[in-house]
Amino acid sequence: MLPKQQSFILSPYMELYNLVVPKDNLLRRMDELVDFGFVYEELHVNYCHDNGRTAVDPVRMFKYLLLKSIFDLSDVDLVERSKYDLSFKLFLHMAPEEAVIEPSLLTKFRKLRLKDMKLLDLLIQKTVEIAIVQGIIRSKSLIVDSTHTKARYTQKTPQEVLRERSKKLRKVIYSLDESMKNAFPAKLVTDVIEDEISYCQQLVVVIEEDERFAGLPKVTEPLNLLKETIADDLEHLQTSADPDAKVGHKSADSSFFGYKTHIAMSEERIITAATITTGEQSDGKQLQTLIEKSKVAGMKVETVIGDTAYSEKDNLAYSAQNEIELVAKLNPLITQGNRKKEDEFEFNKDAGLYVCKAGHLATRRARQGKKGRGKNQVDTYYFDVEKCKRCPLREGCYKEGAKSKTYSVSIKSHEHLAQAEFQESEAFKTKAKERYKIEAKNSELKHRHGYDVASSSGLVGMEIQGAMAIFAVNVKRILKLMG
Repeated sequence: MLPKQQSFILSPYMELYNLVVPKDNLLRRMDELVDFGFVYEELHVNYCHDNGRTAVDPVRMFKYLLLKSIFDLSDVDLVERSKYDLSFKLFLHMAPEEAVIEPSLLTKFRKLRLKDMKLLDLLIQKTVEIAIVQGIIRSKSLIVDSTHTKARYTQKTPQEVLRERSKKLRKVIYSLDESMKNAFPAKLVTDVIEDEISYCQQLVVVIEEDERFAGLPKVTEPLNLLKETIADDLEHLQTSADPDAKVGHKSADSSFFGYKTHIAMSEERIITAATITTGEQSDGKQLQTLIEKSKVAGMKVETVIGDTAYSEKDNLAYSAQNEIELVAKLNPLITQGNRKKEDEFEFNKDAGLYVCKAGHLATRRARQGKKGRGKNQVDTYYFDVEKCKRCPLREGCYKEGAKSKTYSVSIKSHEHLAQAEFQESEAFKTKAKERYKIEAKNSELKHRHGYDVASSSGLVGMEIQGAMAIFAVNVKRILKLMG
């Protein structure tokens, strides 16, 4: 059963809160500022209302998760600290002597009660609503950017996958006959994929030639898995315990495995919208969604400030149609004229190279043609043809037998004369100076709220983590500006 509201606390020790927790304590001020009653309205459909014992107050559970984000604690450490930290108990509306929950309940709350909720949008809208009521948001400008979060579980290379599965098979064989160690091929000392495949093939041959192991389910299951892995396309050998995470590129030489959070923020440093995607997604494609979400939250948008990733053709057209000034410098690598297969190749502004739909980054770029002479100049991007040969999406993209794979774009900056003229104006240059603010906000999320690494696997878990972290930084910012 679901309680209707947080229960009134009756305890002879309540005066301890006034003695120990000062009036300017962050958690005390946060509890006074935010009406958490919206949690009941949003979660009532995920509880049974007429059967079973009364559930732990959902507002209290929500506040536990908020504390976890604010202080970057594990579930176990969070509950342990709640036993003795009176500021925590005051925030949770608990009596000083009241017992805390079991840490496992937090996992159940995340998985069962917060499912199917658009928690990220809901919490951001609540904080923007508070900021507008308090007269904090007065600007009509958005600053946009993205920040990356590494997956909790790292991606395994093809060699590691083969090694792990061959090891599992050997263990099964050793449990039946330990002397087989002498019959198996010598273990590898190299980290070359071809050597690993050869070793696994030899291992399979030795086991299949021994009739004692034929038909044993204990052996055939890991044996068939290894054989399938050897025969499988190398592209599919890239595995992780986090199935949603993808490889993204921070520069031409560095990458990460995880997610991206695309953020829109007012000039007062209140986050007004966010979307969370897998790591390989383009920043520019999220701009229109961020603007629309900010408008729904209550923002009036007249100016958007971002880097070159946001100056692509569609965004320029959208901004013009909606009478929005887009303060984002043109980049000839992004704002080209006619492009073929626009849905198959995305420009990664951090690496300065294109990425194909399989997530492979181009290895280099070469410019062809001379500026101002005849035809437009063309930038040609070269991809690793060995990856193309094994790519599961190669049909229609890679021609069998081809010795190279390229993608070319023509540079037609004349189609963006209005934006080119605007970016030379004083108004553009003045507004562009505000972009640094969002870099500081990204740093705060990562270094103070544990947003550098995902706390769980999957896109849903990442969205819950993002919702709590952004809610926390927004409320802290509102309290600071009110002070």
